Parts: sequence; C-alpha cells; structure tokens
Amino acid sequence: MSWQNLPFDQVAVAQSDKGRRIKQRDYLPAGAIPVIDQGQEAVGGYTDDAALVFDGALPVILFGDHTRAVKLVSQPFAVGADGIKIFRPAVGVQPKYLYYWMKSAPIPDRGYGRHYQYLRKLVVPVPAPASQDGVVAEIEKQFSRLDEAVAGLKRVKANLKRYKAAVLKAAVEGRLVPTEADLARREGRSYETGAQLLQRILETRRSQWQGKKAYREPMEPRDGWVRSNCDSWAVASLESITSANRVICYGILMPKENVADGVLYVKVRDIKDDRINVKALHRTTQAIAASYARASLQAGDLLLSIRGTFGRVATVPPALDGGNITQDTVRLAVIPLVRAEYLAIFLRSDGAQKYFKAIARGVAVKGVNVGDLRPMAIPLPSLPEQHRIVAEVDRRLSIVREVEAEVEANLKRAQALRQAVLARSFQVPQA
Repeated sequence: MSWQNLPFDQVAVAQSDKGRRIKQRDYLPAGAIPVIDQGQEAVGGYTDDAALVFDGALPVILFGDHTRAVKLVSQPFAVGADGIKIFRPAVGVQPKYLYYWMKSAPIPDRGYGRHYQYLRKLVVPVPAPASQDGVVAEIEKQFSRLDEAVAGLKRVKANLKRYKAAVLKAAVEGRLVPTEADLARREGRSYETGAQLLQRILETRRSQWQGKKAYREPMEPRDGWVRSNCDSWAVASLESITSANRVICYGILMPKENVADGVLYVKVRDIKDDRINVKALHRTTQAIAASYARASLQAGDLLLSIRGTFGRVATVPPALDGGNITQDTVRLAVIPLVRAEYLAIFLRSDGAQKYFKAIARGVAVKGVNVGDLRPMAIPLPSLPEQHRIVAEVDRRLSIVREVEAEVEANLKRAQALRQAVLARSFQVPQA
C-alpha cells in the first residue's frame, strides 16, 4: 500500500455556505429540512425555509470549530448557527476516509476556543482510493462490533433504571418488605400503626413549638393523590412530618458573591446522583446568609430542588452544617420520628416525581411552590417498618450502583477502543 503525507488543505477543500446560516433561536422542533450545527447531536433542529438549504455538492464533512464535532452529511441540510467549517474531499480522496481521519485527528481540547487553527496544520496520510476503501471497511467492521457491545450495555443501563424505579415504587407501597402488621400477627405481639405514629408525631411537633405566635396545625394531606396499600399505614402531609420550628422553606434569592471565608450554599446543579457535590459549592457573605437564617442547614436535613430541574433529592452531610441554599431548593427538616432516608426514597419514587411535574408552574422556567409542597401526601408506615424499608432499598440499590459503575466503565472503555481503532487505521505502514 503506497501512502502520501499531504497537507490538510490538499485533502479537504473548504466550501462556502454563502452566508445562509440559521440562528439557533430560529430552529424548529420538526420540519422538512434538518439543521446541522456544531453540536454533538446529529441534527440540531429543523427549518422549512428551502432558501437556506446548502447548495454545494454532497457529501460534505462538517467540523465544529468550537466543539471539534465531525459530521459526514450526504442529504440536503441547512447550516446551523456559527462555528461550522464545511469541506468536501479533494479528488482521489474518499468521503468516508476523510471523515474518519478527521475524527481521529489529534486536535488539542481548548474548551470553547477555536480548533480549526490546529486542524489546518495537520498532515493527512493518504493511500490509493482502493486502499482507502479497505481502511474504511475495516474501521466499520470494528465499529459494528463495538456498536453491538455498546447497545447491550445501554440496554443493561435502561434495565437498571427500570429496576431502581420498581424498587422505589414497591418500597413506598408496602410491597418490598413484610409489613409490621404481618410480622406482629405472626409473632403474636402488638405494634404501633402508621396512624398511631402520625398521632405521636403531631403531638411531639406541637409540644416542641418554640415560636412567639400560637402554634398552627400542619396542613392536611392533599386528598385523592396517594393512598396507602396497607391498612397499617397512614397518609401524612409533608408539612406534618417536618419540624414546626424549621419550616419547609427555600433559601437565598441572590447570593451575589463567592468569598473565600463565606458560608457555603447549595444550588440545584450541585445536587446530582442523590448527593451534594460539596467540592463544587460557592460561598456567600456572612451577612447575606444571616438574612436567610431560616434556611440554615443541619446535617441530616433533606434538600429538594424545586425550580428548573425539580425533583432532585439529597441529604445534607456534616460538612454543610450551617450552610444555606438558593431560592431553587427547599430544605426539609424531617422530624426524628420519621426516617429522613425513608422520605428521600418516597420523594425519588416515580409517583412523587409525577406529582412535582403536575404541580409545577411557569412558562420559561417551571417551578414548584412551597405552598403546594406542604400538603403533599406521604404514605407513612410504622417506624420499625421504615427502618426495614431503608435497609432493603440500600441493599438493592448498592448492587445497582456497583453494576452501573461497571457499565459506565465499559462504555468509556468502548469509546477508548473506538479512538484506538481510528488511530491504528491511519498509521502509515513501515516499508
């Protein structure tokens, strides 16, 4: 196989879009003509304006100057937004060969900076056209095998997600562990029902009131939304199982500053995968935090995102004791007679997530009002049953997390193998 090392501009011929580009704000969700831009998705959006169709010869290869995304386009399309470079292969260069080489090109990652300046300086190893076809065929054979493996891994990932949802659903419907009523009947003993526990919670809540005004009873659970499947369970409102002295509330409207010796605060984006990324948190001034002291955090509190991406749940770790939150998050100070972990399981369940979507308000950015959270109905089992539910969910989901980690590692390995296949394919054979 005879190879030539040619400058990039002799292998790829730049094409003009003649200024016919469509701004991202003008993309349609569906339409006659796909809009292809420098994003990682194959298609950025659509347009129905035929005048915007790229009128050069096809196929062409698109390169994202900011993103380094490479796309081979063989069908009519419109050019999206900015940052796109368009090339057709020079005579004697097969389109797919150029496409795969560009995907393998050693271009440094400059974030959202410009990358074409590095691409244009590279040298492309080019064999004869027939040999190019052989290189492409071998790449696609290897990619086909990797695609099958990746599809299998994604199926496993989807099944794990469904299994996790099923575990949470069973847990809050009394189907995951034996109920306290069933165990008590088998063992011939008495037990505290959910209704009796709720009564004890309400009495404790009332007795611990420290406010200056008269104590206000919590809201009743919103009727008709959730029903316990177990006779021994009760239905409580979210407000009734949280502290009367540390009410359900959101936090700082405008933290403004990030100061080295300030107070840590949590934003929605800091809550991910049921955890708070403490290392990524910013700090606000002592004065701003003090003005929102009612939202001050204690270890063990639950945080629930309520605006933008709502429905994320995380437990406050000891490192955030005395911290705060933004207006897009609420703090739930769960009363000690309820396992906060049990409430977290419920809030992550499919039923609770659907409830959040149902009560969300707004147009551009949807959010959940605190007033709609207070009467949120919570199925309440006895405390011993809560302990068993939490332990069993933890056991099952720990296995899920282990498998998920292995799946993610294999997906990354597959991506690395894909890049290795490309790198090997364009190595010039030694004479």
